[in-house]
Amino acid sequence: MLGTHTEPQRPRIALLILALGAAWACGRGGSASKAGEPAQESHDNVIFAGGIAPRAVTIAPVNPYAGDAKSAQAGGQLFASMNCDGCHSNGGEGSWAPSIITGRWRFGGTDPAIFRTIYFGRSQGMPAFGGILAPELVWKLVTYIKTLPVPKAVPTQGW
Repeated sequence: MLGTHTEPQRPRIALLILALGAAWACGRGGSASKAGEPAQESHDNVIFAGGIAPRAVTIAPVNPYAGDAKSAQAGGQLFASMNCDGCHSNGGEGSWAPSIITGRWRFGGTDPAIFRTIYFGRSQGMPAFGGILAPELVWKLVTYIKTLPVPKAVPTQGW
């Protein structure tokens, strides 16, 4: 009978709860920063991908794979396989998470700043992937992200 069986509704309710949690996490503000400097962020409330905290690393000042087409391609495959497009959408235009193609970066858009965000995560909902991805793979993700074209029309709304 219609309306009496609620079992199929459980996955929808779970997804709704997850979506609301992600939207809430993305909407929380970060620390203010000076122009041109990434915001300083506490990593106390970061989710560790796979439940594994990232090891301490020294972030190189230059991406060792910058401009390397094979590394960008490998980073693109990793972007898809790690479900980055689940939050940032296919092509990086953003959905639950901010766009990564507009050139607007809350925590800095330099290669080392993007590496830091992926590797150590952010308390606004970006998981720390450094516990499950080697630094070399994170750099390949950065290389891929930097190859994504900026759209001709960038919305005025910022994250």
